[in-house]
Amino acid sequence: MNYIITGSLGHISRPLTQNLVKAGHHVTVISSNPDKKSAIEELGATAAIGSVADEAFLQTTFQKADAVYLMVPSDFSIADYPSYQRTIANVYINVLAASPVTHVVLLSSIGADLRHGAGPIDGIAYLEEKLETLTQLNVKVLRPSYFFYNLFSQIELIRNAGIAGNNFGDTDEKLVLTHTDDIATVATQQLLDLSFTGYSIQYIASDERHPTEIAEVLGKAVGKESTPWVPFSDEDSKQGMISAGLPEGFADLYVQMGKAIGEGKLQKDYWQNRPATLGAVKLEDFAREFAGAYQQG
Repeated sequence: MNYIITGSLGHISRPLTQNLVKAGHHVTVISSNPDKKSAIEELGATAAIGSVADEAFLQTTFQKADAVYLMVPSDFSIADYPSYQRTIANVYINVLAASPVTHVVLLSSIGADLRHGAGPIDGIAYLEEKLETLTQLNVKVLRPSYFFYNLFSQIELIRNAGIAGNNFGDTDEKLVLTHTDDIATVATQQLLDLSFTGYSIQYIASDERHPTEIAEVLGKAVGKESTPWVPFSDEDSKQGMISAGLPEGFADLYVQMGKAIGEGKLQKDYWQNRPATLGAVKLEDFAREFAGAYQQG
């Protein structure tokens, strides 16, 4: 089989590429960074250096593909990220409509069912909608929950203020968490099997923990016992992210996402369609990664 992997050598794309190559398949990895070429080739894959915003480049790259792993890259240098997401989505749709690709695995997100009001997830929801119109394709939409890696943003808050927090966490609802290793495992299975037909959605989660538990476990891992979780106002949350170096446009998007979590909207469809089995990585496992990053900081 000929596979195309978008996302360069990210936390999901790298292990996914390794797994597909190990299974004996031809894998092409798209990266906009020429410096990644040798690293991609060292994995036994073919490097396609170019931008996913370049429709002509993608048309050429997709011409011999059977299946594609799709994701929309994050780029904090882009002022209007939602417009960028829609641009990439439209390019993907145009290219797939004219390609021989039969199967697509899309990295989407919990909250994409809302379509609007979920911050950075809205652009992926737009791509979900567009893919559903390509009836000749078999599409598996993966909707992982809140990435464990998002919790790295708590490092300086715990270090300097002895607290963790965000603009959610003041209700009884648990936060659904996902590790990228567990996403890569599911994506690998779907791409190797290629047994999905039509258009279907699969939620992915590794753990479900209340924010107060999250603060306690992460605090303990870095020697800050009994670290509390503090629910912030939207404005305080935004200013905190900006002070940490996040561009204002992205801060607004993440505030909107946090607000949707706090209002119980973002995870509602997950609880109604909760997967029977959760992933292998738990909060305590991630806490070791967190502690390592905390010490390096």
